[in-house]
Amino acid sequence: MSSANIAAVSAFVEGAPPGELADVIADIKALTVDEPQLLQSTSGALEKYNEAQLTTVKLPGGSQNVLVTPYNSLGGGRYYDVASHSSFAFDHTTQVPAEAEPHMSYERIADGKQKASAVQSHVLESQHTDLISSLLKAVGAHAAEHYTSSTYGVFPTPTSHDRTLAILLVANKYSPSNFWNGRWRTTYLLTPSAFPPSLTGTLQVDVHYYEDGNVRLTSTKPLTLSLGSGSASAADVVRQMALAERKYQEELNRGFAALSEGAFKALRRQLPVTRQKVEWEKVGGYRLGQEIGGGRAR
Repeated sequence: MSSANIAAVSAFVEGAPPGELADVIADIKALTVDEPQLLQSTSGALEKYNEAQLTTVKLPGGSQNVLVTPYNSLGGGRYYDVASHSSFAFDHTTQVPAEAEPHMSYERIADGKQKASAVQSHVLESQHTDLISSLLKAVGAHAAEHYTSSTYGVFPTPTSHDRTLAILLVANKYSPSNFWNGRWRTTYLLTPSAFPPSLTGTLQVDVHYYEDGNVRLTSTKPLTLSLGSGSASAADVVRQMALAERKYQEELNRGFAALSEGAFKALRRQLPVTRQKVEWEKVGGYRLGQEIGGGRAR
């Protein structure tokens, strides 16, 4: 089992389109029949993929999804959720409860069906507890207004010593029967104690269309937003988020229109290689190589 093969398999996992991780794993399994241990070497890639994609899971007995991200990681495969005041275990390899059978097949992997386990009470210790609570309410109202199905969270970033808050939102829409899947991700970093307060972010869109072909759109928009010189209220933060996201969606719509009328249209051949229009009423009398190719008939 070479390091090059491990790197290649890991790259396939980390590049899986939204909602299609199970398909990618199944393809890898089919392609590595002679080296089944390669699939077992992807645990690190699966963890990286799940955290980067803001994977959503359900707590046992819960109805709402919670997030798996690098911002709410406690280490050792455990994560916490602020709204439910709980922490939970998540097995990236099986994507099922950690105490389930250890050799459960990879076919169980499917976005939206993963479950957390080993839930424990977790109390967030942060100097921004009140602001986090207000942000959760404001982001929840924003998500309900603009996204049909989404999951969000607010967490102190692990490396900022409680100075910076991560505001995360992911919205997935899968339509495999129509051969497309899509994911919208927003990541904002708020430093409320800075003067003036700092709010930066990244908007990410990933859409895969695969009927009679394979077309994928990935787009990333970095943001630096202004909150004024006063204190950063949850309402102000979410207002700036909403404006930035609406502007980005409008930019995408204009880009799609320009792509259709510009680049895609330019790809169509306007004339045959002879640079002359075909006289279709005479096509029956054309002799291949003379009229069309411009050469002598043999």
